[in-house]
Amino acid sequence: MDTARRRRAPRQAEAERNDRELLRAAREVLAEDGAHASVAAIAARAGVGIGSLYRRYRTKEELFQRLAELSLDQWTDTLEQAAACDDPWEALTAFITASLEADRGSLAPIAGAVEVTPAMWEKHRRADRQLAGLVERATAAGVLRPDVTATDIWVLLEQLTAAPMIEQLRRQGRTDLLPAAVEARQRTIAIVLDGLRPPGSPLPGGPPAETLFTGRWADDRHR
Repeated sequence: MDTARRRRAPRQAEAERNDRELLRAAREVLAEDGAHASVAAIAARAGVGIGSLYRRYRTKEELFQRLAELSLDQWTDTLEQAAACDDPWEALTAFITASLEADRGSLAPIAGAVEVTPAMWEKHRRADRQLAGLVERATAAGVLRPDVTATDIWVLLEQLTAAPMIEQLRRQGRTDLLPAAVEARQRTIAIVLDGLRPPGSPLPGGPPAETLFTGRWADDRHR
């Protein structure tokens, strides 16, 4: 390795570490403050200077767009792993459980607050097709109640991704209560998964339209 490359290596490693910390901090601050999360708060949470943040991301919107793209890539990876399960019910529940256990936080607060890039729309459509495949398999096998749609699953994930009790205890530093809160959340998830099994009482209203999600991110040019 020449001298120039040896000099670049530590700087590159530091830049990559800072980027990981910025993305982690952005998720946490976003969960607490919503789309109004400030770049100063994100930089402080990441332990880097605000100049370092702006060297990596020109705007807060660009940072949130990167966060959304990474989240969509993670959905896709999780869906691909779940699809490898031979059992249709295990495939669907493996995706739901893995997604919730990843503790990624919800990006719902930035819906409509950032421009959705063509790459983001394409990643969303790919994930949507993958989840639809899991739902169709489970429905055809008779292990999923027939009135549940892929959009129902997305809604379920968004609602369960938020864990207000756990987030509050973490902010309070209540490590004594945190294990009990995590266990309670796991029980809630198990109850919800059991509710996806047939038979069941008819669900109220019609199935949610896919635009319940795309409409909030709003940009007709890429739908």
